[in-house]
Amino acid sequence: MNQQPLSTFDQALSLLSHREHATKELITKLKTRGHEEEEINATIERLQEMNYLNDQRFAEIFVRSRISKPLGANRIRQELIQKGINSELAKTTIAEADADWFELAKQLKERRFGEEISTDFKEKAKQSRYLQYRGFDFEQIKYALSAEDSF
Repeated sequence: MNQQPLSTFDQALSLLSHREHATKELITKLKTRGHEEEEINATIERLQEMNYLNDQRFAEIFVRSRISKPLGANRIRQELIQKGINSELAKTTIAEADADWFELAKQLKERRFGEEISTDFKEKAKQSRYLQYRGFDFEQIKYALSAEDSF
């Protein structure tokens, strides 16, 4: 039995059935599967009209999933832009996420390095680099590395 290749639309639906995609990401995947640009554009338009493909919804879901890792706002924004989400939508979605970035940085530091506040410069630098790589800014890192619970 000879199986027919999936149409561009069916292939796109198949990809979207597994998880949300950004428009740019879906276009790239369809191109690598050998679909024609004209068909891809028509499919993208149709999926957007049906609200099966929605960059804002993708960004919201993506931000929530990255916060749960936890990653900082800088890293999340960078990843969203790589996925084809425009910079303004990325900033807005992150701002609306209502995350306590300072507490997330502290939790990550404690999970990775323990609750003890290090006084060793090399160890603090290592922890700082780790948090920076994970997307937290200077103020958040400073808070995480010196946070002392005051009761």
